[in-house]
Amino acid sequence: MDGLEEFEQKLAAEKAERDKSEQDRERRHHKHRHHHRRERDGEDREREERHRHRHRDSEKDREGDKGRDRDRERDRDRDRDRDRDRDRDDNRHEEKPADNSKPLERDAWMTAPSAFEVEHVHRPGQNKPRSPTPEPPKRVIHSRELNGGHLEDLNSGKSSSGLEQPFERTVDYTFGDSGSSWRMTKLKAVYTTAEETGESVEEIALKRFGSLEFFDDAREEKEELERRRLYGEDAKTKDKPTGEFYKERIKDQRPSQPIREFQQGEIIQENPAQRTAVPMDQTALNRLRAQMMKAKLRKAPNAAQLEEEYNLAAAAVAPHSNAPEAVVLGVMESRQLAGTRAEVKAVDTKRGRERGLVEENTDMTIEQMLQEERRTKGQAGGEGLRLAERIAKDAKFDNDLEYMDENAEKLAKRVHKSEVNLKNMAVSEFQKMNRILENCPLCHKEDKGLPPIAPVVSLATRVFMTLPTEPEISEGGAVIVPTAHRNNLLECDDDEWEEIRNFMKSLTRMYHDQGREVIFYENAAAPHKHMHAAMMAIPIPYDQGAMAPAFFKEAFLSSDEEWSQHRKIIDTGAKARDGMGRSAFRRCIAKEMPYFHVWFTLDGGLGHVVENADRWPKGDLFAREIIGGIVDADAHIIKKQGRWAKLDNRVDGFKKGWRKFDWTRVLADS
Repeated sequence: MDGLEEFEQKLAAEKAERDKSEQDRERRHHKHRHHHRRERDGEDREREERHRHRHRDSEKDREGDKGRDRDRERDRDRDRDRDRDRDRDDNRHEEKPADNSKPLERDAWMTAPSAFEVEHVHRPGQNKPRSPTPEPPKRVIHSRELNGGHLEDLNSGKSSSGLEQPFERTVDYTFGDSGSSWRMTKLKAVYTTAEETGESVEEIALKRFGSLEFFDDAREEKEELERRRLYGEDAKTKDKPTGEFYKERIKDQRPSQPIREFQQGEIIQENPAQRTAVPMDQTALNRLRAQMMKAKLRKAPNAAQLEEEYNLAAAAVAPHSNAPEAVVLGVMESRQLAGTRAEVKAVDTKRGRERGLVEENTDMTIEQMLQEERRTKGQAGGEGLRLAERIAKDAKFDNDLEYMDENAEKLAKRVHKSEVNLKNMAVSEFQKMNRILENCPLCHKEDKGLPPIAPVVSLATRVFMTLPTEPEISEGGAVIVPTAHRNNLLECDDDEWEEIRNFMKSLTRMYHDQGREVIFYENAAAPHKHMHAAMMAIPIPYDQGAMAPAFFKEAFLSSDEEWSQHRKIIDTGAKARDGMGRSAFRRCIAKEMPYFHVWFTLDGGLGHVVENADRWPKGDLFAREIIGGIVDADAHIIKKQGRWAKLDNRVDGFKKGWRKFDWTRVLADS
């Protein structure tokens, strides 16, 4: 206890000495500041005397001195304010001397009885429960991660065996929702691209969907939607993908090599001569190639081994790959390739021999010219297309009559395609036409033995009849369709037109028996889309039959371009009455032109050549708006254009009224 009191007295003495030294230092600083203040006051007095002396000697500068005196007074006032602020600060910082006569007292913690019984040191927070050690963040792999499968294998500690492992995932969409059409379009694009490029469907699916599981989910959705469309909403079996297609794919896949676990330190000996390549699917081959590329980029020691494995696997897959089917062109598709082409001769240069280039043969006989005319007859574009190709190859072309007159011979030369270009063009047109026929709802799939998607109500030898899409402008309509795919009815031959007229006669009798008039029309305003030609039969009230031509005349005059090269209205009915008869429609309009024609009688009606397809209403909207005004249909029914479906509840009811007038029963009985 005595040592503690001595220590406290020593601390108090040191504190008193420090306070005394600080007070002495402040006094010296205060005296030094007052000394400087006296020096500044003396300088100010001398400066004032000099100014007064100058003022007495110079009377001429009195006005200027007054201004300077005011400035000096302002400076002195500023100096006084500054000195006053310094004095105030000095008085504020002065402290009273410490009173050493007061005895020092101990703090309460030092005099408490428990202070002398300390046996251990208490640290704050010692008895608090320790917080649990935070777990390391779990690695979350995004579904679009390119290396997602490899990272999952690393997380789970499993080696990649070249097969996709199924995993549980949540599906946030249902079959038939707002995104269903987008998914079906994406799925259709996979098959279309695979057919055009010759690549496997799995490769295209990986590029577009990112995973075969998403691709299989889309296949499952397509199957479910097709079931609902055929059998109705009551046949619905599921709302979300169950993954059964993907599980079947995983079950069919087999590992490329048997997996064996080796003990640590075991030496693996492999005989290259005994190594055989096991065929694997394209997905596993792509994954193996990705591992090889990564190993090369990282300069891994097993890069050469992976490359050798990939080469063996690729060699095994090559014979089994789906090669593009050979396209066999018929006589009609390869008309330009039939026979020898005497109108051209080979370009005898190095580049010409390498590329098979040809040029025009100027020494042609009359027979050879006739063969060329037959071969190129009816070609799309005609002479206008050939002139455009010639102009496109002329870098100095100028749209000037003088230039055209001077270079008439050069512009008259025809641009001939080589044999390779003609073959490629014929093959591309053939494949394009096959795709159109495959997706056409009115075409018979004879190679597959399937009827058209549209329901067949009555079938003749070259023409059949079906029902229009819903909703109908006027109930009880029909559609007359040639069995062969035609761009418009003008391409039909005499036999097809004979059957079309028979259907028109029978429908006219049926509607007249019901007390209604009928209008027939064909919309061929978009020949570039290669739509299947069809004639629509629309019944209207009997009292509106006489006014129907006026509605269409007004619509033709106000539609399309204001200034046109063709007549706005082509009156085929008047031509038929003047002597052309039933062939008036086929003789008044060219089959290469886009047109719209409406029949008010069996022989003719009114026609219009469409010069600007961009200004023409989309689809069948032009006729629906006019006929909708005649029958007073609702606006939402006019604007809505449906699609054909195999199952149609209207077929049975239509056949009951049609059976009495069906002329095709004569063919069936015979």
